[in-house]
Amino acid sequence: MIDAMSSSNAFRPAMLAPKFWPSWLAVALAWGVARLPLSWMLALGRGLGHLAFYLAGSRRRIAKVNIDLCFPELTPQQRVQLLKDNLLHTGMGLTEATIPWLYPQRNLRESMQINGLEHLHAARAAGNGVLLLGGHYTCIDITCQPLGDQGMSVMYRANKNLVWEWLQVRGRKHFFEHVVERSDMRQTLRLLRSGHTLWYAPDQDYGRKHSVFVPFFNISTATIRATSRLAKTSNAKVLMVKVHRNPQSAQWTVTFTPALENFPSGDDHDDASRINQVLEANIRAYPAQYLWVHRRFKTRPEGEASIY
Repeated sequence: MIDAMSSSNAFRPAMLAPKFWPSWLAVALAWGVARLPLSWMLALGRGLGHLAFYLAGSRRRIAKVNIDLCFPELTPQQRVQLLKDNLLHTGMGLTEATIPWLYPQRNLRESMQINGLEHLHAARAAGNGVLLLGGHYTCIDITCQPLGDQGMSVMYRANKNLVWEWLQVRGRKHFFEHVVERSDMRQTLRLLRSGHTLWYAPDQDYGRKHSVFVPFFNISTATIRATSRLAKTSNAKVLMVKVHRNPQSAQWTVTFTPALENFPSGDDHDDASRINQVLEANIRAYPAQYLWVHRRFKTRPEGEASIY
């Protein structure tokens, strides 16, 4: 686990070690990218995506495996096109992330459309905390401003690179009341029990110990049990938020969906399966905009060979 100091926005002298100099060079370049017109930034991101298709062998292969598994109904040519489109969106996601991390005061509200806020308000009106389930969409970071405007906290995964860790926490603290490392369950429960809204994404592979295997795109997938257990322990309402970009108009849409009814059900398998079904439906609406470069199916059921 990353220690408390490295998961804060405190600067550490160790970040100046020579091994981090390439990271600081990338930060300097990203500082300039964050100040580009949005259309230029997205064009640069598409350029990075084109390069990734030819040069990022490992990540391209992971994305290809995921897409081939999840979209068997597509022709081979259609899956290749989806892979190309996905890497373009992944590149745009990288350039977009420079704004909340390095130019958080930039006002993007006119470029954001917010739908379904009444569902968030209704969940809060119940008087308890709200567990807002997101997903690893490629435009996950640029939506910090519209989400932060609603007054909420966020969970995240710590980065072993001290520079990236400092940068992502520092950037997100401009928008969110609390930035909580995903393993800090004590802080998570404290926030929910005190009525806070907490965003977190349950679509990463947390390993066998904390998961149940339920379908996701018809694949038996290790899915974290924490969502239903947090909801039960804190009595929080649970709803989803989905996001997508329109690169042609440089616009982003954030949509809150109604709170899940009869959740948690008392059955971890049923709850995890239900969350995966909703998330899958959201992804299928814009399949090229999900983070397919992530090894979502890394943990396999006992006796099953590695997918990757």
